[in-house]
Amino acid sequence: MSVAPEASDSATWDAFVQASEPGSYLQLSAWAEVKRVNGWTSTRLSAPTPRGAIGAQVLLRRPGPLPWAFAYAPRGPVTAAWHPDALGPFTAAARERLPRVGRVSHLRIDPEIEEGGPLDPEGALREALQANGWRPGPAIQPASTRLIDLRADEASLWGDLRKKWRQYVNRARSAGVTIEEADGASLAIFYEIYRETARRAGFLIRTEGAYRDVWDAYAPMGLARLLIARLADGTPAASLFLVRSGGRVVEPYGGMTEAGAESRANYLLKWEAIRSSREAGATTYDLWGLAHPGIAHFKAGFGGREVRYIGAWDLVLDGFGRTVFSVAQRGRVWVARRRSGLGAGATTAPGTGGDAGAEA
Repeated sequence: MSVAPEASDSATWDAFVQASEPGSYLQLSAWAEVKRVNGWTSTRLSAPTPRGAIGAQVLLRRPGPLPWAFAYAPRGPVTAAWHPDALGPFTAAARERLPRVGRVSHLRIDPEIEEGGPLDPEGALREALQANGWRPGPAIQPASTRLIDLRADEASLWGDLRKKWRQYVNRARSAGVTIEEADGASLAIFYEIYRETARRAGFLIRTEGAYRDVWDAYAPMGLARLLIARLADGTPAASLFLVRSGGRVVEPYGGMTEAGAESRANYLLKWEAIRSSREAGATTYDLWGLAHPGIAHFKAGFGGREVRYIGAWDLVLDGFGRTVFSVAQRGRVWVARRRSGLGAGATTAPGTGGDAGAEA
């Protein structure tokens, strides 16, 4: 599918994103709506290439009194035909179009391209980025993740779980833990579990309303799910907030209570999320971020393979503006963490791509 540079309507754009490989939920028009309430505006860039079209939904924000806007294409650009040759037309489109929307210091991209993988053989894509003027930038989204190929049958997926993980799933089920397919009315339950998890692990999250905004943006399109694990007495013990784009299901938000950990409810919940996503026709389950060794170990037990991305890249449009912005951003994050009572080593929510305190 080819998309004109103006990417006229959201339905056309969303079809393009969902047909891309990979195509991220952060590139769908719904994400621009989510971020709009936080002061971000958006525009879209696209360009024809010899193999199709490449494009990105770009978020823009001008922090405080600064005269420059920061431009960010989360998990963009996207295309159905990735090739290093596509970066030239996209870069040209960015240099031409972004100055029209205002004074922009730099554009940051972080496509879901595996480092050294099929789309970056021997670093060819990274070399093309550098050749087109892009330079490595600070990460916003997770640098690595774990992907599960859902095209296998259910028995194979179950067999890919570590033996101990299968035992934990069965133990939770035997103890009466059940998995509920919830709706927006249960977002308060999800948030309470998420907040307890953040408090226990020491990371930052946003207000409940922010996650409700995500639900309200994606659920009407059938692209959001909320799963809640309940103990035998009905007490909520774990929750996952899933979002989908094309054939990929992502779990950007989730948590468990102490009782959920003791009962192994989180193991049953994760397995049911994987199993039911396959049942719903998804082809990939993205465990979304390996924030620290403990999380990486837990997620590795569910099979799949670890993927490290090529990272974030900046196209500098105003060198002085980028420097000033970076300094101001570090100060803003420092203030946000202190207000939350967290130290300098505190992180944002694991796997949420800077859910609180980062640039997007």
